[in-house]
Amino acid sequence: MKLILTILLSISLTSCGIYSFTGASIPTEAKTISVGYFSNKAATVQPSLSQVFTERLKDMLLEQTNLSLSENESDLSFSGYISKYQIKPMAIKANETAGKNRLTIAIKVTYNNSLDSENNFEHTFSRYRDYDGSLNLSDKDPQSGEPVEEFLIEEITKELAEDVFNKAFVNW
Repeated sequence: MKLILTILLSISLTSCGIYSFTGASIPTEAKTISVGYFSNKAATVQPSLSQVFTERLKDMLLEQTNLSLSENESDLSFSGYISKYQIKPMAIKANETAGKNRLTIAIKVTYNNSLDSENNFEHTFSRYRDYDGSLNLSDKDPQSGEPVEEFLIEEITKELAEDVFNKAFVNW
């Protein structure tokens, strides 16, 4: 009985493509993936952001799929650019200084599935983090001990990469 249940479970999990316990559904024919460099086209350019996000997305795709990274043509590909890097005050105190500031990062992503064009998309993803208005971006973050800007970029790019991954592969 256990053997029959195992076989049925295996068939149901693989019938619509590769299923992983991350919830990702990737076509079984897909073997390669490519990630283009996400250039920074935002009005304010943060020098390391392009590299940080591009590498974050590559790492996530390699960690959560069995696909091989390709520099050339691939079965699945991601490209795009950073469209927004903005800091603005959110909570103004009585003395007209910012109690909280918000860092917002937005990316425009194009996903191309050469095996099934119905899954292609072009989408803008945006995430933000608020931080204490008394801190400069170069100050040490009280939680992590690293510079505020680095900490915020790390957190935001992690969420953005998850959003891109989920839109491409998680069909909930």
